[in-house]
Amino acid sequence: MSNIKGTQKAQLSLQVLLVGFVSTIVLSGMVLWVDGYVTNIARSEQKALAFSIAEAGIEYYRWHLAHDSDDFQDGTGEEGPYIHAYFDKDNERIGEFELEITAPSTSTGSGIVTIRSTGRVDGYEGLEKIIEVQMGLPSLARFSAISNSDVRFGEGTITYGQVHSNGGLRFDGVANNIVTSGKYDYNDPDHSGANEFGVHTHVSPVDDLPSEVSEPPVRTDVFKTGRRVGVPVVDFNSLTQDLANLKTLAQSSDGYYQGSSNDDGWHIVLKTSGKFDLYKVKKLENASYACRSGMWQTGWGKWSVQNESLVSSNVDLPANGVMFFEDDLWVEGQIDDARLTIAAGRFPENPSTWANIILNEDLVYTNYDGADVMALFAQGNILTGFDSADYLDIDAAVIAQNGFVGRYYYKQQCGNNYQRDTISLYGMIASNQRYGFAYSDGTGYANRVITYDGELLYGPPPAFPTTGSEYEIISWEEVK
Repeated sequence: MSNIKGTQKAQLSLQVLLVGFVSTIVLSGMVLWVDGYVTNIARSEQKALAFSIAEAGIEYYRWHLAHDSDDFQDGTGEEGPYIHAYFDKDNERIGEFELEITAPSTSTGSGIVTIRSTGRVDGYEGLEKIIEVQMGLPSLARFSAISNSDVRFGEGTITYGQVHSNGGLRFDGVANNIVTSGKYDYNDPDHSGANEFGVHTHVSPVDDLPSEVSEPPVRTDVFKTGRRVGVPVVDFNSLTQDLANLKTLAQSSDGYYQGSSNDDGWHIVLKTSGKFDLYKVKKLENASYACRSGMWQTGWGKWSVQNESLVSSNVDLPANGVMFFEDDLWVEGQIDDARLTIAAGRFPENPSTWANIILNEDLVYTNYDGADVMALFAQGNILTGFDSADYLDIDAAVIAQNGFVGRYYYKQQCGNNYQRDTISLYGMIASNQRYGFAYSDGTGYANRVITYDGELLYGPPPAFPTTGSEYEIISWEEVK
């Protein structure tokens, strides 16, 4: 009997030991799991904190650039990286961020700065988060075409890029980007009748009137991505660079300046070799009495060279990329790996003597990746003359500070060139007065193709106006 009881006690002790052993294993596992879970939570929190610190580094340098847009050395005047302590709300240090800054390329003219920020938390060695962003100081070349007055884009016009007018805008072509107007409605000067929407079309069916509906109807056949009216106007004066400043830059040792020709103007031919030829325009083509425009346009003429003489050949393009001519200027040719701003103006400034730029032959890039970029600033008009090429390609941002971008009206009596086929512009157009290369009776260029060059926004030509000192984030990447 006693042996049976002893056996039962031994079995009971074995069971207790087994249960205790299993419980210990389970409990230990739970402790380890809880500890690991708590550790992971803590590490996740620290990772999140490191990420916030890295973000703080980006925002800090964005703030720094807003106050000093040309400083890419964190105010030290020395090469980085640059390390800043990071404090909590109680002013206790809890980490740091390290900044690596790549300044905009002076060789390409890009306005893009790259900032890599590494965030670290004190007490967590090896734990860090890295963010890299690209920021750009945008130029004012946001539009493929912008006008400071009422404007009409007729049939045969195709635009790629935003189109805007501070006045009213009639569009009868095809717009592949948004079209906007600073006016909600206006009285279109091209015809009589009731007010129409600030952006409207006469492509059938004709738009409803503002008195009938509150918003312009959807017309994807004309406005592929839509239209908007009554938007804020664009400060056109800020879009047109100060010509006096361009003259100063051109007169420096790094620029190129030509005063008055004491004749009809200058003619330059750009070359892919990084050089150009300079001609003096001696005589312009005369317009017959029968040719003279009945529209009484200011400054009307054929604006085509009849006689000229070579002044100099194979002149080097200026180091700072700024060229200024204090006279009317004809421009043509091709550039390769060049960034240029070419301006024409007469001083002291007088509306009766505003200088013009004339484009009668192709003016094109070799590269379309931002390596080539050009701006033409005219104090008066930017024109195509009567004898301009039947198929004309212009690669540039063209800006008429006080006048218009376009072509004068030439009647059939002027000769065979009164009608032209196609003008293709790659860049952007800014026209103070009404833009236009064609007229409703079929004169001028039958087809107008305007394509926006996106490289102009953050990689504009030399001395091109910007929107101010606030950088915009172009790209954002979590590297680690």
